[in-house]
Amino acid sequence: MQEKYDHKEIEKKWQEKWQEENLYKTSENLRGPKSYVLDMFPYPSGDGLHIGHPKGYIATDVYSRMKKMQGFNILHPMGFDAFGLPAENYAIKNKIHPRIAVEKNIKRFKEQLGQIGFNYDWERQVNTTDPEYYKWTQWAFLKMLEKGLAYESYEPINWCPSCQTGLANEDLENGVCERCGSVVEKKSMRQWVLKITDYAERLLSDLESLNWPEYIKESQRNWIGKSEGTQIGFELRIKNHELSEEKIEVFTTRIDTLFGVTYLVVAPEYEKIEEWKKEGMIKNWSKVEKYIKETKNKNEIERTDVKKEKTGVEIKGIKVINPANGEEVPVFVADYVLGNYGTGAVMAVPAHDSRDFAFAKKYNLPVVEVISGGNISKEAHVGEGVLVNSEKFDGIKSEEAREKITEKFGKKVVKYKLRDWVFSRQRYWGEPIPVVHCEKCGVVAVLEKDLPIKLPEVEHYEPAGTGESPLANISEWVNTTCPKCGGPAKRETNTMPQWAGSSWYYLRYIDPKNDKELVNKEKEKYWSPVDMYVGGAEHATRHLIYARFWHKFLFDLKVVNYKEPFTRFQNVGLILAQDGKKMSKRFGNVINPDDIVETWGADTLRIYEMFMGPFADSIAWNTDNLIGGRRFLEKVWRISSEKNSSSTNFSASRSKLSKLEVSLHKTIKKVTEDIENYKFNTAISAMMILVNEMESASAKGYSVTRENFEMFLKILSPFAPHICEEIWHNLDNKTLITTESWPKYDEAKIAEEKVIIVVSINGKARAQFEANLDIGESEVKDIAMSLPEAQKWLTGQNIKKMIFVPNKIINFVV
Repeated sequence: MQEKYDHKEIEKKWQEKWQEENLYKTSENLRGPKSYVLDMFPYPSGDGLHIGHPKGYIATDVYSRMKKMQGFNILHPMGFDAFGLPAENYAIKNKIHPRIAVEKNIKRFKEQLGQIGFNYDWERQVNTTDPEYYKWTQWAFLKMLEKGLAYESYEPINWCPSCQTGLANEDLENGVCERCGSVVEKKSMRQWVLKITDYAERLLSDLESLNWPEYIKESQRNWIGKSEGTQIGFELRIKNHELSEEKIEVFTTRIDTLFGVTYLVVAPEYEKIEEWKKEGMIKNWSKVEKYIKETKNKNEIERTDVKKEKTGVEIKGIKVINPANGEEVPVFVADYVLGNYGTGAVMAVPAHDSRDFAFAKKYNLPVVEVISGGNISKEAHVGEGVLVNSEKFDGIKSEEAREKITEKFGKKVVKYKLRDWVFSRQRYWGEPIPVVHCEKCGVVAVLEKDLPIKLPEVEHYEPAGTGESPLANISEWVNTTCPKCGGPAKRETNTMPQWAGSSWYYLRYIDPKNDKELVNKEKEKYWSPVDMYVGGAEHATRHLIYARFWHKFLFDLKVVNYKEPFTRFQNVGLILAQDGKKMSKRFGNVINPDDIVETWGADTLRIYEMFMGPFADSIAWNTDNLIGGRRFLEKVWRISSEKNSSSTNFSASRSKLSKLEVSLHKTIKKVTEDIENYKFNTAISAMMILVNEMESASAKGYSVTRENFEMFLKILSPFAPHICEEIWHNLDNKTLITTESWPKYDEAKIAEEKVIIVVSINGKARAQFEANLDIGESEVKDIAMSLPEAQKWLTGQNIKKMIFVPNKIINFVV
């Protein structure tokens, strides 16, 4: 055995050996316990991995290695989310075709991942840009179209002027494009939309069955935004105070305040404003139009900020009738109401809503108290209470009043904040949407037998800047025949968003080569759902919602066997740069993992990233701290060298051996539980303490037995597989440590050993008690003096001396 721990030689040797043995190939045996362990797959950026990326991958590697040794069939795959804006923007910047860039970047990612020693089954790799993969993304879209879940819309959407594409609400962060930071605009254009709102209630209720961090589930609840309330119509009064047959429908959760409505507010996007203009109903159109145009430059966060001064314009020529009391009230357009929530119109009750109160004070509108208990001259009373100024409902509590007023004037409804998923992107690098447009037949689905519809090879793929995809300019690809009538037709030129391929990729890992169906039902029933999913919390309201929706749709088609895709989700905290900022090439603070592996070794990197702190926390990187993990591994190496050089060190005195053995079994228990609970830092801490005990015992001429040392190596091996494999081999074992069974701790050995402590007064036994082995002197004294049998002889006496014999006796001389 080498005297020095040479990580370069050892890691290269065992990575080649594992590959040669095809060690990580997933079993095709669909029997016995299984564990499907999944990472959120990366998009292969041209910069390669930085030191923050491997944190989650190391964690799933540790977890899946333990599960494998515990007797589980393991599915631990990896792939690449390679369509979408990031890949295309990189390609444009570097003047290279996206396909070539993706191929090059994937190769680079795999090289980097390979150096860290992950146990991925690369035979199951998926790539969302592979036509044999996105064939099934297109197939799922056709099924959604068939079921009425995919539809064309011409409503205003979020348009990013920099990325030159439409975006879903989930692609925004504080009203700006998540990718480039540009302020988005509202732009009316043709796009494809998926009716995710049809699944809102299921997406909400099924969260309860998931073993996910509570704040991730709460993020989804808030994004889905269920509200139970009342929908009520306010009749329009126009021109000469004539009633119109038209009503403005509003949604409210506080119908108990109906008698306090003193005006109505519609959002700037409210669809009927244009109709009112065309019919000449709006007397101050130029002022209203100006206000609406100004609103387009504000994002939703700005518009709904409670601290922001409220603005609006009364729509002259239109009034509405409060159905509760018949009073005529004005209608305003104001940006603090959003067009995509509720009905786009709200009833304003200044006495009982803070935003309405501020607005009413600014525009001198009436404030009518209808819920007692506040001081409405100073502020809105937003709580509940007893109704006043509400005619026959006076004296009724809010909760009861909501039921009765709803019954008389409106209807109970449930609304969701979740919007349908804008599914079109006006870019080149995405899955083609498999429909054609025929002048005779309209929108026609491509035949399933003609899937996949492949992207054409082009030289220029930059955004057109016109709102159209660059595909629109490729006539030889666009012009086709209608599958229905055989006449001329044009292909859909919008492409799918990046989130399309990532919404179901976990299923393709189960059956990656299947060209007959999305996934084999029997294989899916065995491997699904994913047992452990690890990724960033930032995807709580995007990928995780989209994937759950897609999965539920496939469940309805009976393609999958389970309602939810991911039983357990564990979020990974960011590794920040040493300066505390997020790692970014822009900040010049990126650390390349290749350099760390070269200098310190993959096992040291793995130990350090798992030891940095709680897994879900964001923690700053510190290269200097790598030395702790390296020294730990070098201690293990030294202990193993001693064992290999002298067989006499495998025996020891029973008392010393017993303590080490107890420590070992306690450590096995803790490491097992901590890996299961993703508490990797405390698992490593426990192993470090044990190694220190081993080293101390060795210095005194004692040693843990070979059998127990090998048990320790097994629990260390998921964290540091290369060095453990080398030591295992050097101890003349013929198997690979990865194929060994996970050690089980002995309950009897970790149970605290009990002793009887005798309490003597002036040399005569007066009492006794049971205590843990090696209990300390001060604790023994306190217990002894509290015993009634001892107190009888000690009360009022002066204790001159105390003699303590550990684990046996305490004697008081009085």
